[in-house]
Amino acid sequence: MQVRSVELKNYRNYGSLQLDLSPGTNLFFGDNAQGKTNLLEAIYACATTSSHRSSKDREIIAFGEEEAHVRLFVEKRGVTTRLDYHISRSKGKEAAVGGVPLAKVSELLGQLHVVFFSPEDLKIIKSAPIERRTFLNVELCQLSPLYTRLLIEYKRTLMQRNALLKEVREKPDLRKLLDIYDEKLAESGELLMQERRAFVEELALTAAPIHREITEGKEELRIAYEPGAEEGKMAETLFLTRDRDLAAGSTGTGPHRDEIGFALGDVSVKQYGSQGQQRTAALSLKLAEIELVKRKIGEAPVLLLDDVLSELDEKRQDKLLKSIRNIQTLLTCTGMDDFVERRVDVDKKWRVVSGSLI
Repeated sequence: MQVRSVELKNYRNYGSLQLDLSPGTNLFFGDNAQGKTNLLEAIYACATTSSHRSSKDREIIAFGEEEAHVRLFVEKRGVTTRLDYHISRSKGKEAAVGGVPLAKVSELLGQLHVVFFSPEDLKIIKSAPIERRTFLNVELCQLSPLYTRLLIEYKRTLMQRNALLKEVREKPDLRKLLDIYDEKLAESGELLMQERRAFVEELALTAAPIHREITEGKEELRIAYEPGAEEGKMAETLFLTRDRDLAAGSTGTGPHRDEIGFALGDVSVKQYGSQGQQRTAALSLKLAEIELVKRKIGEAPVLLLDDVLSELDEKRQDKLLKSIRNIQTLLTCTGMDDFVERRVDVDKKWRVVSGSLI
């Protein structure tokens, strides 16, 4: 799998850009705040229908413009397909595949598989549970249309149930309606938890030997799925905790409360790991993600590496650089071009200056 070319229109600081990529390693270097990350973000957004760094979609539209557009030509199993991702201030998000508009933007998911490396990967290990749930959702939505549908349905039902919980305070007669929403929420929630557990268990088996190799056998990484409801009993739990939910005005049980635990042996990496151990765990996780995608779709994903080498010591750099062999990679760096050229076989390189590529 590879991105043959990229076209941007009014995307952040890119007024207009057309770029042909190498199937190997593509290097983008230059000072900060010139647009290197914006380019990687555009490809990520077209693959996942969201930015990796902004929750507000309209922020990607260039200042003073009404809309932004990303067009990728993607080669998958020898067939090249055009993907279009469009954001308008008035209409929101739209997408097309092969020039045919999609009824739902979510149908764009799975057309291109990417794995994104950035210094912020550390958040997956050390920050709030929402970072780990986001990681699960981004990867599983790229791999499984079923998971995408379940997630959309679950989020919609959860929002409706939470609204009803608040309304019941003023209109107690509506309380019986919660039975309907509990049943719907539990149905999609149970399936979501099954999908997540299977993925995390496979991820754990893949990441453990990678981490063992990086640490030269000194550390054993364990990854465990921690569901936000007792599996098989979500409907029952929703009923038993209904009074608590009514008092809080929100749903306290379900996969929206899921967590992933990372441990070295029996010791939590988040709570007790050093920054070096946390970085190594994050790297092992992302490298395992690559292997898992290869296994699931039969092709390597496209790798987006945003200024990550500067965050790693030489041993971890070597492990990461090994992983990009024979995989299309877009790599950004700042003030490291000489170092990268010595360590990486670069097929194409550009200097990025104020949204222009040289």
